Amino acid sequence: MLGQGRYFCLMLKSILLIASLTAGQAMAETVFDDFSGDANARWDYVADGVMGGVSSGRAEIRGTGAGAVLRLTGAVSTDNNGGFIQVRRRFSDPWPSGAQGLDLRVRGNGETYYVFLKTPNLNRVWYSYRASFTAPANWTQVTLPFAEFTASHDAMPQSFAASEVTSLAIVAYGGDFDADVSVDRISLY
Repeated sequence: MLGQGRYFCLMLKSILLIASLTAGQAMAETVFDDFSGDANARWDYVADGVMGGVSSGRAEIRGTGAGAVLRLTGAVSTDNNGGFIQVRRRFSDPWPSGAQGLDLRVRGNGETYYVFLKTPNLNRVWYSYRASFTAPANWTQVTLPFAEFTASHDAMPQSFAASEVTSLAIVAYGGDFDADVSVDRISLY
C-alpha cells in the first residue's frame, strides 16, 4: 500500500499531466487550407473590375499534394477608383469558437498584403475585417491574431467571433504596385 505522501505525489503528477495534455490540445493548430486536393474549386479570383477598377492579375494553385501553393500575381492600380486583386475562399463550416488567430506560411516580393475576413452580419459587400502582413522572398510564417484585425468601416460591428467567419481572402490592396504573393498553408490556432 502506498504511503499518503507518495499517493499525493502520484495524484498531483497525474493531474499535472492531464492538465498539460488538455492545454496542448487547446493550443493545437487546425489546418484551414493546405491547397491540396481540389483547391481550385475552393478559391476564387476577384479584381476591382467588379467596381470599375483596372487592376488585373490571376490566382493559381501550383503543385499538388503537400507541395501545393496558392499564388496571387498581378498589377494593382488605384486608377478609376480601383485598388485590389484577391483570391477568396467562402465556406460554411464554422471555425472553432476558441480560435485565436491565423498562421500563414507566405513568400512574395516584399510588399504588404492583407487577409480580409467576412461575417454574415456585414451590411455592405466592401466591408471586412483586415490584417496586413509582409511577404518576404523566403518562406516565412506569419501570425495574425484575430484581436489585431480591424473593421474596414465605422458603420460595421467593430469585432467578430471566429465561429462567425464565412470568407477569407488574400488581398493585394491599397496602392499601385506589382503583386506576387504565395501561401502554402493557412491554419487556425
